[in-house]
Formats: sequence, C-alpha cells, structure tokens
Amino acid sequence: MANYKNLKVDAVITWVDGNDQKHREKMSKYIKNKNSLNNNSVRMRYDQVNEIEFSVKSILKYAKFVRNIFIVTDNQTPSFLKDIEKAKQKYSNVFIIDHSVIFEGYNHYLPTFNCLPIESLLYKIPNLAEHFLYLNDDLFLLRETQISDFFINSNPVIRGFWTNFYEDIWYKKIQKLSYKFIGKETKENIYGFKKGQQNIAKILGFDKYVRHDHTIQPLRKSTYDNYYIKNPEILDLNIKHRFRHSEQYTIQSLANHLEIKKGDFVLKNDYQLGYFQNYKKPLWWIKFKLRKVEKNKDMLFLCMQSLDQCPEDNLGFIKKWLSNKYN
Repeated sequence: MANYKNLKVDAVITWVDGNDQKHREKMSKYIKNKNSLNNNSVRMRYDQVNEIEFSVKSILKYAKFVRNIFIVTDNQTPSFLKDIEKAKQKYSNVFIIDHSVIFEGYNHYLPTFNCLPIESLLYKIPNLAEHFLYLNDDLFLLRETQISDFFINSNPVIRGFWTNFYEDIWYKKIQKLSYKFIGKETKENIYGFKKGQQNIAKILGFDKYVRHDHTIQPLRKSTYDNYYIKNPEILDLNIKHRFRHSEQYTIQSLANHLEIKKGDFVLKNDYQLGYFQNYKKPLWWIKFKLRKVEKNKDMLFLCMQSLDQCPEDNLGFIKKWLSNKYN
C-alpha cells in the first residue's frame, strides 16, 4: 500500500473580480472592441459572485491533507479575506499571490486578461509544493477526499477519455464542409476548451488526445519546469496573448500528455463531476439535480460555472445551499 504521509500537496485557485471598476478600466485600455466589455460571453469569464469563498471552504472541509491554498489574482483580494486579522485566524494557510510574482521575467506580458498565461506560470508560485491541485473559483469538493483521489504513488490521477482530434471525427468533417458551402465561419480560428487541449497534444506529437473536463486537476510542478526549460518557445506561445487566441493550449492538457509520455500517470475514465451551467432551468430542476449530486457517493466534484449569469431567485437558493454545505 502506498504511503502518502510525507507527500505535501497544495491547492491553487485562479481568481479575478471582474466587477471591480479598476479592473474594467484596465481591460478597456487593451481590448479592441470596447462594446464587448458588456457582452455576456466576455463578462462570464471575469465576473463573480464571491463563490471563491465556498471553493476555499470546500477544500478546508473535504481535503484536510492540503497544506497551503494559493489564490492567484491581479492586485485584488476576495471579500472574505479583506478582514486581515480574521483571515489570519480562520484562513492561516490561505495566501494571495499577485500576477507580478509569477510573471517575474515576463512582466512585459502584463497586464493579462487571459487565464491561459496565468495558468502557464503557476509553477513559479514561491514555496509551491511539487504536487498541487489546480482549480478555478467555480469548483467545489462535494465530500471527503484523500490524497489517493488525486495522486497514486505520487503520480497524478488523470480523469479523462482518449478522443479523436476534430479533423478525424466524421461528423466534424461534414460540418466543416457544410459551413464552407454556406459561407459560415468555422471555429478553427477561435479558442475553445477542447481546441486548447488538442493544440498541445498535437505539439507533443500525439495522434489523439485525452480529453479532460472542467474539474480539479492534480499537477506536478517539475513537469512544467522541466518542459519549459527545454522548450521556452512553447511557454512564450501561451503567455504572450493578453486575450484568448486560437493557438493557445490548456496547461492541464500539457501536463497530462507529458505524464502519459513518461508513463507516470493513472488514467481514470470517470470525471466524478456534477456540472451546472444552464441556470435558465426552473428552480425545482436545480434542487433536483443538487440532491442527485449529493446522493451520488462516487461524485467528488461540483462545478457551478458562470454563476454571475444565474437569475436572482435561483442564485439566492444556490448561494444558500453553498453556505449551508460549507459553513
């Protein structure tokens, strides 16, 4: 049986308060289409409803093996940490890391309004453990977890499925031809979550990729450090864009495929994830799905993406549910 007693594990959360007027003003200096600042598709990447508080509390409650929690942000502090004395007592192992810290040597790429460059440099967080969990502020642990849910014999547990690239899927080929016929633009030149995963798998020489979902990712710091030392141009490719670009990639997919190349991984074909995004559904449906998620003992993670887009009544219920579960 593996001994995890001496394995140090940290957690890293990237966060931005897009409601902050200073942040909006800073972004407006760099964004080409000023009108898009108020588009839902843009706002949903930056706006928040303080869900990060419950994300942190879920780690403290259900991943007691986590040593430190680092929140990486742009000269901002989540509201629940603004009372410094209270934060020192209640959240003594939670630390704010500014973008300028991890972008040391790459400061000419700041400010950035793109999570991909930030994620690419997480391995530069001072005192970060070799093994760490990466998550966004819309992810929560549902129940008690162990180190072995994320690392087995110090190797990361990769949750995903081998999947063909878009150009090798027959219906994607037909879709591309039909778009071309009617003169509709394809998504080839637009960054997407799956496209970002495929981009790096191709760079690494794979003929298909392990598709991961929007969930908590176990990562190793040295995996990035070793690769970027030998391939600085691949790092530069990801960190030079202030806004998302079609050539970029997800660092989770980079890590996963590097671990697969080395053979240092455990592949699990189960995301163990409850996923919410469509909040236009009636409240009874949200209640039903939350009950279903809680009853499923195999489900470890919960994602509530784009809560800022949630109607007020539904949001009130969800925030009360989160508060009851994690307070």
